[in-house]
Amino acid sequence: MLIHVVKSGETMAGLANRYHVTVNALQQINQLPDPNKLLIGQAILIPVYSTYHTVKPGEALWQIAQQYHITVDALIQANQLANPNRISPGTRLYIPPILHVVRPGETLGQIAYLYGVTANAIMQANHLSNINLVHAGTQLLIPRTKPIIEVNGYTYQKDEEAAQTVKSLAPLLTYLSPFAYKVKEDGTLEPFSDQLMLAAAKENGVVPMMVITNFTSTQAGSNLMHVIFSSAEIQEKLLTNILQVMDEKGYKGLNIDFENVLPEDREAYNTFLQKSVDALHPKGYFVSTALAPKTGPTQGGLLYTAHDYEAHGRIADFVILMTYEWGYRAGPPQAISPVNQMRRVVEYALSVIPANKIYLGFQIYARDWQLPHAQGQQAETFSPQEAIRRATQYGATIRYNETAQSPYFRYTTEEGQEHEVWFEDARSAQAKFDLVKQYNLRGVSYWALGYDFPQNWVLLDDNFTIKKL
Repeated sequence: MLIHVVKSGETMAGLANRYHVTVNALQQINQLPDPNKLLIGQAILIPVYSTYHTVKPGEALWQIAQQYHITVDALIQANQLANPNRISPGTRLYIPPILHVVRPGETLGQIAYLYGVTANAIMQANHLSNINLVHAGTQLLIPRTKPIIEVNGYTYQKDEEAAQTVKSLAPLLTYLSPFAYKVKEDGTLEPFSDQLMLAAAKENGVVPMMVITNFTSTQAGSNLMHVIFSSAEIQEKLLTNILQVMDEKGYKGLNIDFENVLPEDREAYNTFLQKSVDALHPKGYFVSTALAPKTGPTQGGLLYTAHDYEAHGRIADFVILMTYEWGYRAGPPQAISPVNQMRRVVEYALSVIPANKIYLGFQIYARDWQLPHAQGQQAETFSPQEAIRRATQYGATIRYNETAQSPYFRYTTEEGQEHEVWFEDARSAQAKFDLVKQYNLRGVSYWALGYDFPQNWVLLDDNFTIKKL
């Protein structure tokens, strides 16, 4: 899959002709609000079997070529490298597709074995209907093997809407995490409607993960958790109630999302986490936690101090890094999930938690701030698809912050009000997927399902094989 950034005067027909694809194929994967209006700076996904590789520290060109089953000369030529002996970490290399010309007597199974892929994958890539009808001289496109990851999707959609989302995205989801059961001071849980989404998950091979939380849009939940952490009796009652819900509704694991925990309750939180594991593991359930985006062990503040990365990584089965919300709705306009900041969080997490226990958090929504930003003024939150629709409506030019790896634009309404919008596109999504690959993380966790972002799901499928349990 290639990402093309639109230049002045370019059209969908022109792009289709340049990349030898159809306009319909381009529209199908990009879902543009108006295919006749491309925006300068807009990222367009091109459905061709090519990819990119971001050079890691210590990597040599021959190692990269070997990884992708191509020659060093092919890499040098495709990227017009002046000095192939000097490639810097972070350099993005274009990887051309693998083409194989069938030799006399060669079978599809033999070709698949040669490249370490399945015969079925080759059939799908080349639209072949019969495994035995492969003739000598035929040029076959060889799909590349992809890293295997797990994908979680939080959702706070209404039950029926969430069920439809699960059905449409099922092949790309390992877990579904309905948000959320609110804990109460007496150890009981505040229920919500999750019957339809759980049924959809079960029918479509998606593992349901129960989420418990202590906060709402109006309550931080700090004192609530202090009360619970101060009483062993309340904790036992809470765990009993959690197990009852899991047994009755078919949840297979628990995600603990306790935020704004008082700094003095840090050890008490760790103790509760251990109690949760001790109670759930014998029943065959797993336990995970959601962690605030810390960049170091001494990072202070109500959101961070009580989240002990080392303890959570040691006790829990896996953790989800909440690597988003730098562009907070009540703050000034900026990238919501800047990759440079996400990288800092991941690198700290890896210093105390194994990579195979870490999920990278990925927000899939956009924000629109009025300018100039005033204190107390809140941004509007909507989907990346709505951001493109709005940019198209006002004829905005899409800009891209290379440091944050995030697109943004400005527009002015008919009333003269200026706005700034930060959102996600194919480029920013790919940058996050590259982060997962670079550090061999366990998976990706979306916050939150229900925001329309078709480019993301096409790219996710192109980059990874999604593990199903």
